[in-house]
Amino acid sequence: MSADSRRRQIIGRALLLVVFLLSLYLVAPGLLALFGDLPKLRDVNPLWFVAVFVFESLAFVSIWELTRIALGTNRWFDVGCSQLAGNALSRALPGGAATGGTTQFQMLTRAGFAPARTTTVLTAVGILSTATLLVLPIFALPPIMLRIVVPQHQLLRGAILAAILGMFVLGGGVVLLVSDRVVRAVGALVDRVLRLVRRRNPPQRSVSEMVLEARDFVREALEENWKRALPAAFGNQVFDFLALLTCAYAVGGHPEPVLVLLAYVAAAALAMIPITPGGLGFVEAGLTGVLALSGLPGDLAVLTTLLYRLFSYWLPLPAGLVASALFARRHRNREHGAAAPLEPTPPTT
Repeated sequence: MSADSRRRQIIGRALLLVVFLLSLYLVAPGLLALFGDLPKLRDVNPLWFVAVFVFESLAFVSIWELTRIALGTNRWFDVGCSQLAGNALSRALPGGAATGGTTQFQMLTRAGFAPARTTTVLTAVGILSTATLLVLPIFALPPIMLRIVVPQHQLLRGAILAAILGMFVLGGGVVLLVSDRVVRAVGALVDRVLRLVRRRNPPQRSVSEMVLEARDFVREALEENWKRALPAAFGNQVFDFLALLTCAYAVGGHPEPVLVLLAYVAAAALAMIPITPGGLGFVEAGLTGVLALSGLPGDLAVLTTLLYRLFSYWLPLPAGLVASALFARRHRNREHGAAAPLEPTPPTT
């Protein structure tokens, strides 16, 4: 590396650190106020904690299943430990998505997986996970249009939403993977919107072309296993959403499940902002505000956010540390695999 490149790298990291510290300073009061309500969670029935833990665990198992299918392996231990460790790093460091992805890659290659295949699989998994997140609001439209009503039984309403959501996302996901015409139509619609918004500086490439390239990359990476991989990809997002919905019920709220789904997507998008680790502070503030708009009283929105982030953000951090230690113990006699460039992938749960 040349002296100029090294200097630019140092300056870039210094600026990132300054932005991180400034952002942390701005969000610190909100975080302190949020954790000030932690004692109120003692009034929550412990069975709700079990339910939230189960849903979050299923979300993690889903992403392990997706990665395992794409790699064509039955080695759950290596896949699970590498994902937990990479996920923990991506949430512990500012801009940690690249570090987390590289860590997961290095652990998998150390376990004996081919570097080229591992790079392709992790990139495809990242693209597919992000795509499933972004299409969830679209699949929330049918329940809104159907105006599902289950009088005085919000839990049943949530269960019906989850069932309908599952049918639509799987059916829609299959269509997007196999139909070029549908992908081009969706891309063309986005192109029209972008041209209206950016009349003076229109995009150089059409969204249709970029979406088709990404779709083909994912389809080729998954090969004949995409029918099994698609439910796993959506399971990662849907189980995480159900954990958030359960948190709202746990603290005594009665929100509209469809609106909570939209709040979940907004929070997941905020978590991708590489200013603070895992969107720390920004996710809490944004999720609390959007949950309040979904019908939760302000105090219950705060408690819902606090309970959800305890399980989705804080608990996976020590889990990643334990997974890393267990992995190192099993593979302590194996040499590290050679590092290879890896495209940053967004954090997944």
